[in-house]
Amino acid sequence: MSLEVAVAAALFVGVVAYAVLGGADFGSGFYDLTAGGSRRGAELRTLVDHSIGPVWEANHVWLIYVLVMWWTGFPTSFAAAMTTLILPLLLALLGIVLRGASFAFRKYAATLGQARLFGAVFALSSVLTPFFLGTVAGGLASGRVPADGHGDLWSSWINPTSLFGGVIAVGTCAFLAGTFLAADAARSASTRLAEQLRGRTLAVGALTGAAVFAALVPIQRDAPTLADGLEGRAAPLVVVSALAGVATLVLLWRRRFAPARLTAVVAVAAVVSGWGVGQYPWLLVDEVTIEDAAGAPATLQGLLVAVALAAALVGPSLYYLFRLTQSEEWTH
Repeated sequence: MSLEVAVAAALFVGVVAYAVLGGADFGSGFYDLTAGGSRRGAELRTLVDHSIGPVWEANHVWLIYVLVMWWTGFPTSFAAAMTTLILPLLLALLGIVLRGASFAFRKYAATLGQARLFGAVFALSSVLTPFFLGTVAGGLASGRVPADGHGDLWSSWINPTSLFGGVIAVGTCAFLAGTFLAADAARSASTRLAEQLRGRTLAVGALTGAAVFAALVPIQRDAPTLADGLEGRAAPLVVVSALAGVATLVLLWRRRFAPARLTAVVAVAAVVSGWGVGQYPWLLVDEVTIEDAAGAPATLQGLLVAVALAAALVGPSLYYLFRLTQSEEWTH
């Protein structure tokens, strides 16, 4: 493995981590949005606050990691993507800011009306943010980001691949979140809430799986380079994703919530990894390869050292945080 590919792989590990951890975080907003009125949805919204409260800020560490790695290791491609895809990126950033602020302000709202307003902003931002991030991925994968950064500000992210990418991003986030929330509800002996979440998650999972495979048809015409990769080297990951998704649905149907969390993570990680492997060796599809976009060797070596140090120093802390929040003592 070359130095450039090693750095790109380290960068993509962050993409997968953000898709899984941040995705489960964002997806909780879908269930908050569809929970119902103040009284009917109170129990579910309390579960959402309890489940993501300790970790929602930690999940964005992965987004910062990805942006810094990309900017430092592959600066010209970063500049091109930021210029061409500035609109969906700004909308995603706005969603992240509004979501975080509203999540915090809702807890301290002085009136029920204020709490509803902040709750609505939190829920809508949680759905729209992954949608816009998905359109960014679609723009990159369909070859609509030219190396000089002078791509069209609208068609670069409003196109079949990007729109399917946005829908799939929202669906996978909701699928992950529903699986995790159902497990949390079952662990805290909230049987009625666990059943409610189980039914919604089964529906979301089936629709998202259908969307993933339906997207393969327009991608053939709209993003042929990606389509060739998905049918070739990334095909095993597509199969793994399908099998893990079906396994998750079966486990949810049988109320096996704990193992369903693991298979859901595998399904989403395989989908995202399939995108990366299918796009390889392009960083900007049909424009710039990983090797062509890479910075100076000394910079790339420094990045790998930084990644190793971060894994040693930050990794255990994140592991302990998630382990603590998933313990029986925390749940009760």
